[in-house]
Amino acid sequence: MRHFELVKKPFGKKSEEKEDETSLEKKKEETALVDVDYNRKKLFKKGVNLMADEKLEEAIVVFEQALRIDPDNVETLLKLGYARFHIDDHNEALKVYDRILDIDVTNPEAWNLKGLVHYEQKNYSKALDSVEKAIETDPTYGMAWYNKACFLSLLNQVPESLEALKRSIEIDVKNARKSIRDKDFVNVRIEEGFKRIQEVVVLESIRQGYHTLGSIVWTTFLDKKDAETALRKLLEKGLIVQNEKRDGLSKIPIYDLAPNVAEKMGKEKKGLFGITRKRLPKPVKNLKELSQAIQDAREAIEEENAEKAIEIFDEFVDPKKSGEQMIENFFDEHREIRLWKIRLKDRGDDYIAENKEKMLMLFGNVEVTITKKLRNEIS
Repeated sequence: MRHFELVKKPFGKKSEEKEDETSLEKKKEETALVDVDYNRKKLFKKGVNLMADEKLEEAIVVFEQALRIDPDNVETLLKLGYARFHIDDHNEALKVYDRILDIDVTNPEAWNLKGLVHYEQKNYSKALDSVEKAIETDPTYGMAWYNKACFLSLLNQVPESLEALKRSIEIDVKNARKSIRDKDFVNVRIEEGFKRIQEVVVLESIRQGYHTLGSIVWTTFLDKKDAETALRKLLEKGLIVQNEKRDGLSKIPIYDLAPNVAEKMGKEKKGLFGITRKRLPKPVKNLKELSQAIQDAREAIEEENAEKAIEIFDEFVDPKKSGEQMIENFFDEHREIRLWKIRLKDRGDDYIAENKEKMLMLFGNVEVTITKKLRNEIS
């Protein structure tokens, strides 16, 4: 939906103000006539707002109204399925996800959400099959890897569960912290491989600026004993160093990344109000390359040139280019761009035309974040 800016008129000119209101309404009507998807978008937004207010039954009604306008709109179907899932209407949720997969069998989000429905039904084999299909479509879908690890653990396939969990952590390190208290990993918690994941969680906590045992326990949800074991192992491996600081009359140990590890991983230093500022290795060069690629991508989108866009999107997806950095800093956006690349190969210029505003908005948001990071690095 386009936004219109009202022109301010001098005071006392009520007739002109009335004309402005009428003009605005006409413009809205014109927009609705030009944009055949206007009413669906309006209903979709209303449904999302109802979901945010936890009015799920009302949201379902609105999403179904939107689907009368466009029965095959995947965006609306995903929300409808998710709303049904959260009111425990599992069979209807599965039907919705199957409708999406009839439209696009390569939709990783539909496969992953279908897996969650089977999980709630305690059908772990079917849940596993669904998330594996999500991963086949998008091998960088971290949440699908995490769910695969959960389902494998519940099926008592311990080594395979640990491998899937490690892969999910490689994609998004936040999954390590999430796994610490996840009851689905009860079968793998005693394994040595899981202990190494605890080490990853502690190492990440130190990188973020938490240097004492108490703060590490608080941020990681680890038991004190497990945190102490992880710290000892990290010290033995030379990944962290231990110093002391005075606390009143006593001294307490503090931990920091070993210099070579800090250079490889980067650090997050806490600033005002506990907000962290990230320091990346060789940051300015990488960020400038991303910034330039964004300019090129926006140009291709404005031109509605699918062939050019596919070539440029590769910069954001290929791990040998900026793919790894995108996964680290813009994981959701990375996944979205991967999906766009697939759709562009299938539908070409028409797909760009239909999704132009959404694409430009995503790249605009990424560019704003990169600009802030560059300012921080240079200052």
